[in-house]
Amino acid sequence: MKVFCGRANPTTGAMEWLEEDENYDYHQEIARSCYADMLNDKDRNTKYFQGIRAAVSRVKERGEKAIVLDIGTGTGLLSMMAVTAGADFCYGIEVFKPMANTAVKIVEKNGFAGKIKIINKHSTEVTVGSDGDMESHANILITELFDTELIGEGALPSYEHAHKHLVQEGCEAVPHRATIYAQLVESKRMWSWNKLSPIHIQAEGVQKTIVFPPEMDVCPGAPSVCDIQLNQVPTRDFVPLSEVVPMFSIDFSKPVSKASASYTVKLKPIKPGKAQVVLSWWEIDMDPAGSIKCSLAPYWVQNTFEENPPWRDHWMQCVYFLPNEEPVTQGQSMDLTAFHDDYSVWFKLQKSRNEESKASEDTDRPVCVCQAHLLWNRPRFGELNDWDRTLCYFQALKKVLKPNGVCLSISDGSLLPVLVHHLGAEKVFTLECSSLSRSLMQKIFTANRLEHKITILEKPSELLTPSDFEERKISLLIAEPFFSTSLLPWHNLFFWYARTALERHLASDVTVLPQSASLHLMTVEFKDLWRIRSPCGTCEGFDMRIMDDMIKNSLDFRESREAEPHPLWEYPCRSTSEPLTVLTFDFQQAIPEHPLTEEGIISVSRCAKSHGAVLWMEYHLAPNISISTGLVQDSNEKDYCQWTPHCKQAVYFFSSALEPNSPVSVASAVAYAVSFNPATGEVNMDFKPFI
Repeated sequence: MKVFCGRANPTTGAMEWLEEDENYDYHQEIARSCYADMLNDKDRNTKYFQGIRAAVSRVKERGEKAIVLDIGTGTGLLSMMAVTAGADFCYGIEVFKPMANTAVKIVEKNGFAGKIKIINKHSTEVTVGSDGDMESHANILITELFDTELIGEGALPSYEHAHKHLVQEGCEAVPHRATIYAQLVESKRMWSWNKLSPIHIQAEGVQKTIVFPPEMDVCPGAPSVCDIQLNQVPTRDFVPLSEVVPMFSIDFSKPVSKASASYTVKLKPIKPGKAQVVLSWWEIDMDPAGSIKCSLAPYWVQNTFEENPPWRDHWMQCVYFLPNEEPVTQGQSMDLTAFHDDYSVWFKLQKSRNEESKASEDTDRPVCVCQAHLLWNRPRFGELNDWDRTLCYFQALKKVLKPNGVCLSISDGSLLPVLVHHLGAEKVFTLECSSLSRSLMQKIFTANRLEHKITILEKPSELLTPSDFEERKISLLIAEPFFSTSLLPWHNLFFWYARTALERHLASDVTVLPQSASLHLMTVEFKDLWRIRSPCGTCEGFDMRIMDDMIKNSLDFRESREAEPHPLWEYPCRSTSEPLTVLTFDFQQAIPEHPLTEEGIISVSRCAKSHGAVLWMEYHLAPNISISTGLVQDSNEKDYCQWTPHCKQAVYFFSSALEPNSPVSVASAVAYAVSFNPATGEVNMDFKPFI
C-alpha cells in the first residue's frame, strides 16, 4: 500500500505529494488524533456515557440483551463505555486501519477483548449473519460521526445504511436526535471574508478606485462552510437581525435518509439591516426525553453563565454566507431556508412567499462562479479588505518607486501591481504561476482597464528570459509576499527563492520590497488550546487514563518536534516572555548557501504556565513600515494577546507545561535553537527547559 502525504515546498512555492511506503509511520498522526481535545472534552464524554448507560438500562428493562453497534469507534472509547455500562456485546467499526489496530490494543489492554469486536471496514461494507462481521443485528446504535456542520463526515449515508442493514427496527440511538439552529446577522467583519470591497486611493493628486469584476459581486462564494470558534468573535462585530431559531432536527433512532432536503422557517427580523451571514450550530440530545444535552451554542445564546463553559476544537460553530446581501425590515416576514445534501448545508433568505412559489425553488448547492473563492481562502479575503494593511503597502511603494521604474510583482493574486501602476510605474509585470491566479488577475486587470498596462508572466521564475521583460532590467521587485500553498509563516519565503532565481534580470540598483523579514518568537500560556496536546481528561464513571497509557505504551509514542499552524485570534493566550527576534532574512541579497542559526535562552519572566512557543514573520517593507503576520498587541493583566486574523501562526507545544513556581519544575527559562535550512526552505527548532 502506497501513501501520499501533502507537503508545502517553500523552495518551489508548490504543494507536493510525497509517496510513502507501507512502513510509513502513522504513530504521530494517531497520537495527535488521540490527544486531540475530543478526548479532553469532559462535557462530551460525560454526556455520551450518561446517554449510553441510559440506553443500556432501557434495553435491559425490556428483558433483552444489549447488543451495541459503535460506528466510527476510533480509540474504542464509546465501545468501552457501553460494556462498562452493562452492554452484553459491542461491535466497534473503524475504517482507518492504523486506528483500528490501535483500538484492538486498547480494548485488549483494558480487559474488554471478550465483549468488544473491532471491525476494520467502512460501516456500509459490514455484513450481518452467521458468516458475517456481526452475528446479529444491534439494538443500540452509538455514533460520533459529527463534524462542525453535523453531517460533513458522512453521517447521513452511514445512518441510512445502518438502519437498513445493521440494527433492529426501533433501536435505541445515542445520541437520540440532533437539532440545527440558526441566527441571521449583519457583520461587516465576517462579510469581508466573502466579498471584496472597492479600494479607494489617492495617487498623484487623483482619486482612483480599484474595482472588481461584476461576477465577483454576485458570486455566492465558496461552497464549503466557514467553521470558527464563534465564542471569540465579540458581539460588537455583528448585529443580530433575528432571534435564534431551530431549522430542522434528525431523529437517529428512526430510519434516516441521505436524500437532499430543505426546511423553511419564517422569521420576523428584530432589527432593520443588511442580512449577510447565517450563524449556525447544533445541539444533540443523548436520550429521547432530551434531559441529557450537548450544545454548541455560543456564549450570547446560553441562558445561564458558566464560569468555565465547555471548550472544544473538534466541534465549533458555522458561518454561512448568504449568496448576496439582503435588506431586511424590522417586523417584515422573511423565509430562511436551510438546504442539505448528504454532506453539506447551505442557506437562502427571501421575502415570504406562498407554497406554490416555494415548490419551484432552486435547491442547487451554491458554487463559486468568479474563481476568487477558489484561489483565496476566507482569511485572504479579509486581508485584501484590510485598508490599514493596504495603506502600509501603498505608502511603502510611494517611498521606493523611482521615475521610469520597471516593476515585477511576485505573489499569488496580489493587488500590488495595480497599486504600483497607479503610482506611476512605467512598466509593470506580475508573475502568476498558477492558471487559476492568471485567469482571475486578468479579469481584475480588465475590470480596471489595465489589461494592456500590466503584463502577466506565466513561467516559473527560473525559466524567465530577457525577452519576457522586453529586454529591460527590473528596477523594483515587490511582493506581499503571499502564496496560496503556504501553511507555516516561513513558507512565504518562496519569494526569496524566486528573487534569487531572477538575479540576472535585476538592475544593479534594484529596490526590493519588502527589504527583509524577521522571524519572531514568544512563549505563551494558552487558555484552552493546550488541551489538544495534553493528557486525556476525565469522564464520569470511566477512567480516561487508559488512553494515556495507550499513547505512551501501545503506540510507542514519539513527541512531535514540529510547529503547527493555528489561527491564534481564535485561541486566547497570554505571553509568558518578551517577544524575541530570532532570525533575519535579507531580501536585498540572494539566499545564502549555509543555514541561518540562532541559539539562546528565553527568560520566562511572568508567573504562569508556558504551554509552548509561538513563531511568526514580520516583513519590513521600507524604513519604518512593517507588516506583521503574528502579534498585534501583547497581553496585559486583563486582556489576552491580539493576533492578526489574516494569518495562521506557528505553534510549538512543549512536551510538558513549564511552571516556574511549581515544586516539580524549577525552570524559569527555555533554551531554544532555531535554524533556517536554505536547501529545504524549512525552519527547524528545538526547545528545552533551562534550569
